[in-house]
Amino acid sequence: MKDRHRAERMPDLERYTARDDHARVYPASVSTLWMAAVAAFWATIIFPSSAWAHVKGGEVAGFLSGMAHPVSGLDHVLAMIAVGLWGAQLGPPAIWLLPVTFPMVMAFGGFLGLMGVKLPATEIGIALSAIALGLAVFKEAKLKLPVAAGLVAFFAVFHGHAHGVELPPGGNGLLYSMGFVVTTGLLHATGITIGLLHKWPAGRTALRVAGACVALAGVYFLWSALT
Repeated sequence: MKDRHRAERMPDLERYTARDDHARVYPASVSTLWMAAVAAFWATIIFPSSAWAHVKGGEVAGFLSGMAHPVSGLDHVLAMIAVGLWGAQLGPPAIWLLPVTFPMVMAFGGFLGLMGVKLPATEIGIALSAIALGLAVFKEAKLKLPVAAGLVAFFAVFHGHAHGVELPPGGNGLLYSMGFVVTTGLLHATGITIGLLHKWPAGRTALRVAGACVALAGVYFLWSALT
């Protein structure tokens, strides 16, 4: 009788074991995809610009200029990576909502810049974004999701406007905007990939130190913007 009951339970046991195995493999697969995307992004950015010398025309130039612009300033890079770090600390759904919110709203800010709409204190807003997002990572701030998304969206307008007003002469505005949105998303992916370290105690400490460094850099950016 016991053997019969054990045999009846075997399919369920195998199913649960398979599910557990999948749960252990899936995060590793996701991590691998994130790291591959990040590696491809940085390879594209670091790749010598002479390789594009044969490419002519405002459309391609506009897209490539848009991709390169967010990484041309440390203030943009740190703030965008901090969004990914914070999202990783907060976990789902913030881990994907924050990196989606920022580029979407940033594109709106970029449109305002392309249209010549004035936005006061843009550089100050960018500096404050590094301070605020760096502190959020440092303190592992557990804000409610609408508040966190609203904070990210607010600062995204300043970053997008700064990109928009610097469209290169002759560049295609639409493709230029697509370029800086793509790079922004990949910078967020970089932050998320690094943010996976928060699963370990030493990693949590490292992320908090990184957040403090971003905030201190933001103080420097603010001082530079005010002087």
